[in-house]
Amino acid sequence: MCIIFFKFDPRPASKNAYRLILAANRDEIYNRPSKAADFWGANSEILSGLDLEYGKEGGSWLGISKRGKLAGITNYMEARLNPNAQGRGFLVSNYLMDKDLDSYSYLKKVSTESHLYNVKGVVAKQDIVCYYGNRDSPEPIHLKPGLCFLIWLL
Repeated sequence: MCIIFFKFDPRPASKNAYRLILAANRDEIYNRPSKAADFWGANSEILSGLDLEYGKEGGSWLGISKRGKLAGITNYMEARLNPNAQGRGFLVSNYLMDKDLDSYSYLKKVSTESHLYNVKGVVAKQDIVCYYGNRDSPEPIHLKPGLCFLIWLL
């Protein structure tokens, strides 16, 4: 079970308040090779862990950029997955590297391509926070500021 908990407020009332509080785990396949969170070599704008498994290398489960983008994925185990699908971690990496699409536009694109990735749940943040899950809604959902969200998919 993957969990992402976050509370966000883009305009906190106090200058001592936090704009984002985030906690997440990666509870899927413990022996999958991965690199600990670090800035990406030549692309020092992005901070995330990276998958190192063959065919999935370069994907991530949670990351943030200096341009204010944040993305994370959740999962639930299913018996039938498309073995030819691209690694879901590329949804995180691709969003963080993209310089054109905002969070909603990116997740709208993901919603039309979800069959390519075995998508479960994706959270994307820039100026607004959005969520897309292939079981919940055919469209990305705008999440309201100031609320706490706990997302887990079984």
